[in-house]
Amino acid sequence: MKKYRVTVNGTAYEIELEEIKAGEQKAAAAPAPAAAPAPAAVSGGEQVTAPMPGNILDVKVKVGDSVKKGDVLIILEAMKMENEIMAGADGKIASVNVNKGDSVETGATLCVIG
Repeated sequence: MKKYRVTVNGTAYEIELEEIKAGEQKAAAAPAPAAAPAPAAVSGGEQVTAPMPGNILDVKVKVGDSVKKGDVLIILEAMKMENEIMAGADGKIASVNVNKGDSVETGATLCVIG
């Protein structure tokens, strides 16, 4: 067995690999990533979450900005594509939980519309 440390989307994994001889088969299980701490969110309001893992390319809003349903809030890069994360409701931005350059996982709270 050989041990390796691999980083995927900013999360470090420690893995062990075993050489399998010809004609021999073994099942392997991938280690589960450690859960990242969730950013603090403002209670109430609509949470805008990441639909997929990726990197934050741009944050178009700041706390206190008024937004309308469909306004672009954040640009998320995933698989070399830019994805516009839009407001799902009218309101004011109560919190912004990410910064340009951050890596996020699926379901991470990006911002809250109050």
